[in-house]
Amino acid sequence: MKVSSWLIIIILIFLLTVCIGMLLLFHWDIRRMTKQLEEIIENFGTNELVRTNTHSKSLIRFITKINQLIHLFKQDQQHTQKREERLKKEITNISHDFRTPLTSMKGFSEMLHDPTLSEEERKEFLVIIQRKIDNLTMMVDLFYEFSQIDSTDKQLIMEQQFLDQIIVDAMLLFYNDFEKNQLKIHVDETPVSPIFADKKATNRIVTNIIQNSLRYAKSYVTINLIEEKDYIRLRVINDIDEFDRTELHRIFDRTFRMDTSRTGGQLGLGLHIVQQLINKQNGKVVADVHEDEFTIDVSFRKWLV
Repeated sequence: MKVSSWLIIIILIFLLTVCIGMLLLFHWDIRRMTKQLEEIIENFGTNELVRTNTHSKSLIRFITKINQLIHLFKQDQQHTQKREERLKKEITNISHDFRTPLTSMKGFSEMLHDPTLSEEERKEFLVIIQRKIDNLTMMVDLFYEFSQIDSTDKQLIMEQQFLDQIIVDAMLLFYNDFEKNQLKIHVDETPVSPIFADKKATNRIVTNIIQNSLRYAKSYVTINLIEEKDYIRLRVINDIDEFDRTELHRIFDRTFRMDTSRTGGQLGLGLHIVQQLINKQNGKVVADVHEDEFTIDVSFRKWLV
């Protein structure tokens, strides 16, 4: 009996020692992980994660969740940093966009006070100033439309629309601009089925694409309507100066401009707004450049009776 009692005591002491040892190891591991967390917080730019030597499944799961949280927080931090960088770039672009025409207008308005100016020169300067004002108005309108794209107050009204007529109306508005730029225009008048779209958004899409072709076309613009099973595709083709195809994936970015010299004083929001508006209507848009020809395809959902 005495031997069995001592054996039980020894076993209990051994188990107690093991338990105490495990608790000490667990406590030491918690302290080590806490220190790791403190170092990660102090140096959050590193890629360090919390590590553990424990074999406890529950603790391993807990550490895994902490590391997931750290990873998500770092991702959000990186996205925030990129957004801030884009915002700074956009503010710089906006400042340039407004400063250029304003500086020009100031210069011409000061020249109007010159008593030696002829009446013809005075009228010419006034025309230039008016064009600059129109350009500024267009910029403000684009910024406003861009700010309203995701607004909950601006819901799209999806109805039957006739894309061919919308194109004709838009082309008439820009007829004088095409004439002034001496561009050859070909509009395919093949009748197509109506589309399922918001009228105002569709007008803006067509207008932005036409303005883009006016801005960059060298000698011609071709507009085709292609009827497919579920979509009506608007294809606009124009010749352009040399273009770096490696930049094609950025064509719909809101900060991207094809005229890197920025001498045209034109915003890069036009095609970005096209993409946003067609996506909201469950359509799609793609662009391509082959040799000296730029093509943009916008697919509108077909009206289904």
